[in-house]
Amino acid sequence: MQAVILAAGMGTRLRPVTANRSKAMVPALGRPLVERALLPFTKNGVRDFVFVISPDDAEIRNHFTERTSLDITARFVIQEERLGMAHALRLAAPLVDGRFVVSACDSLLDPAHVRKLFSVDDEADAVLSLLDVEPEKLCQSGVVEMDGVQIRRIVEKPSPANAPSNTVSLPHYVFSPRLLEFLPSVKPSLRGEYELQDAIQGLIDCDRTVIGVLADKRFQVSSPEDLLELTHQLFSDGSEPLRIGPAAVSRGLNLVEPYHIERGAVLGDDCEVGPEVYLESGCHIGYGAIVRRSVVLRGGRVAESETVEDRIVT
Repeated sequence: MQAVILAAGMGTRLRPVTANRSKAMVPALGRPLVERALLPFTKNGVRDFVFVISPDDAEIRNHFTERTSLDITARFVIQEERLGMAHALRLAAPLVDGRFVVSACDSLLDPAHVRKLFSVDDEADAVLSLLDVEPEKLCQSGVVEMDGVQIRRIVEKPSPANAPSNTVSLPHYVFSPRLLEFLPSVKPSLRGEYELQDAIQGLIDCDRTVIGVLADKRFQVSSPEDLLELTHQLFSDGSEPLRIGPAAVSRGLNLVEPYHIERGAVLGDDCEVGPEVYLESGCHIGYGAIVRRSVVLRGGRVAESETVEDRIVT
């Protein structure tokens, strides 16, 4: 199975983290966010990836062609204008062959949920990842109307009063090639974007089988606060090894586990770093500084004797 990863977003709500990189390439404990988003799919056997990226994102190309340790094939499609998910998928369509996955780069799933998506009958033309949410969050997503496991209707970003349920569609899908036939007929929405939900509704209206699979959870990275919370979660689950770049050790350095320090991070003497600290290559920690439960990204500087706690420094 192939996967199309939508990675052309600017990440406006993630600023200043995205001031000099794309949302897809924001690091979460040493891995770009986009790589963490595709890990649940590689763990379920997907190796062929098509990335829809912005024209100025050379960093993502470099990562997946030269730096990643993942055993995948990566191809790239340029989305000159950010005109929605259906527009992005239409650009990727010439590279799609057979049944395929579509996933956003900022929404993280559990591999077990992806396994459930893949286990649905191959005769289904669309399998949607679903999540039950609080009423105040219904206006942020497409809300589905269900008949058993089959989806009968999708309402894009309704008010709570007009929502057919409290179940929303997440940006993770499994499609048959039939979905591609509906993309050319999608019209711009009121916000000027080509919505993928309209193509899915086209399948439903033609009596094609569209099935929903409920997820227990997912993690959405939309803000700096989300990135900091994700970092804490990655540290706390114990799956990430402690790491320190060989050049990072300074005189009097006090490391408190867990931490992740990349080669190229500069630490002054007598610093205290940790617990739950991620230092990206190209950051600078001043003499005698204290950094706890924080992320310091490339170009970020912690001043001499400064204390930083529960922050992202850019």
